[in-house]
Amino acid sequence: MDIQLKHRKIKDTILWEKDKNIPPLLKRIYAQRGINNINQINRSTQALLSYQSLNNIDKAVHLLAESIMKDSRLVIIGDFDVDGATSVALVILALRKMGAKYLDFLIPNRFIHGYGLSTKIVEEALMKKAEIILTVDNGISSYDGINLALDNNIKVLITDHHIPPNNNLPPANVIINPNLMNSNFASKYLSGVGVAFYLMLALRAFLKQQGWFIQKNISIPNLAEFLDLVALGTVADVVKLDTNNRILVYQGICRIRAGKCRLGIRKLVESIHYPINILCEKDLSFLIVPRLNAAGRLDDMSLSVKLLLAEDRIQVHEYIKKLDYFNRIRKKIGKQMEVEAMKMCNNSNYTQKDSSGLVIYHPKWHQGLIGIIASRIKDHFSLPVIVFAPAEDNILKGSGRSIMGLNLYHIIEKIKKKYPNKILNFGGHAMAVGLSIIQKDLEWFRYKFTHLLRKSCVSMNRNIIWSDGKLSKNELSFSTAELLRYGGPWGNGFPEPIFDGNFKIISKKNVKGKYFKFILESIDSQGIQYDAIAFHMKSNIFNEKDNVKLAYSLNIKNYKQNKTIQLIIHYIWPLELAVEN
Repeated sequence: MDIQLKHRKIKDTILWEKDKNIPPLLKRIYAQRGINNINQINRSTQALLSYQSLNNIDKAVHLLAESIMKDSRLVIIGDFDVDGATSVALVILALRKMGAKYLDFLIPNRFIHGYGLSTKIVEEALMKKAEIILTVDNGISSYDGINLALDNNIKVLITDHHIPPNNNLPPANVIINPNLMNSNFASKYLSGVGVAFYLMLALRAFLKQQGWFIQKNISIPNLAEFLDLVALGTVADVVKLDTNNRILVYQGICRIRAGKCRLGIRKLVESIHYPINILCEKDLSFLIVPRLNAAGRLDDMSLSVKLLLAEDRIQVHEYIKKLDYFNRIRKKIGKQMEVEAMKMCNNSNYTQKDSSGLVIYHPKWHQGLIGIIASRIKDHFSLPVIVFAPAEDNILKGSGRSIMGLNLYHIIEKIKKKYPNKILNFGGHAMAVGLSIIQKDLEWFRYKFTHLLRKSCVSMNRNIIWSDGKLSKNELSFSTAELLRYGGPWGNGFPEPIFDGNFKIISKKNVKGKYFKFILESIDSQGIQYDAIAFHMKSNIFNEKDNVKLAYSLNIKNYKQNKTIQLIIHYIWPLELAVEN
């Protein structure tokens, strides 16, 4: 069979096995993810890593503190995605509360400025009479922009989380990045907004020590108020949810559920008629992030920053209306691109069993949406994918997405090192990259990319679904679904639980040609029936009365009314052919 079912194993001794505060099912699931110490599931802010272990943090704090005390003009340069937007919003809000007077921000327009601290965006900062430039979620590879700023006596503080290119650092005054070669920070997976949050923590501590808040009669800011932004940006950037990131996301989502979040976030959730008190990380990913990202993909990400900064309800309403407009356009264009991409892939030899990766291009694709298409194609084929679209002057811009276990950044970096003139621009992290190539080099790049992937043996695990095992009759319940909903956060590096079980199909309905709804009867649990739904699957090969094995996760359906569970089907096997390992 194409897709294999394998059960996760518990490799290490569970040091907290006798802890009675953690339900047995969660203990098992945590252990299957390598958790063997209770400190690894501590989600309190007290368990966060200290900012003091970030390299250059003291130098960065002194530079920022001096700028506040001297009323210097500070311009924050962000990125045109949700991580960048939340980073900008967090820094502006925090610096305001710490007494900064002259603050402004710029978000590059992907169609005009390109990515990062480009010379074009620095020229705009010059027009704003910037004395200090602070980058968030970008800058680690912006050599030309930094040199232009320094030539004009502008100090540059880089905060970024992307991997430094060949550890050849740009000549900024200070660089804060947990991925620096000599970094002492224990978590290498902070998002851009996570790095910004840590810088603000350090700055607050320094200003407090200097007596600044007393001197200026300023209340010491509670930076936990901005954890909603940290959670949103961290989830959006799909960084690995190590222990530290899980704390940041958990705490931020708790604030959002309690309504203690930015007005723009609360109103955006309300605008889609979703109960904010049950929101989880998956809801941020699928409901909130795409709406905020739509502005940067099609127009100007500054709109999303303004929404996150806004405190006026009328303004917030207008921003949300504009975002909804962009999101509708994004869906329409994206759907057409996805159909074209799927057709190309299905007609391509690259999707056969021995395939290692996909490189696809269309001359009419929208460069702002190639990241979405790369992600969807990656999910469908379980392969690393790079999608290209035309930019300007025979240049193609590409966006790549990776699968678990493959560091896509390192793959592109190897090609860049060997052929430095072929890849024009390049950056990113393990799970996502951006790059530019000359159009005539597309086939050359496809060959080099897939050849290197084959050498990396990345296709070995592409046809595996990892299950956390079977659920008993009592465990397959609403209380378990609720337990798991709040047992995370789940995501990259800490995957949402998937289970397997045997069922009989009672009924099946195709809904608008988009997905299938099922009524299933459990063979394992004495005939109890469950609602189920399957997205993006060829479920038409199964019929009523068929006995099947499912890989599924649990979802809560009609939470306020019936409080029932729904099975989200990840894969279906004919029961007589299903093989477990």
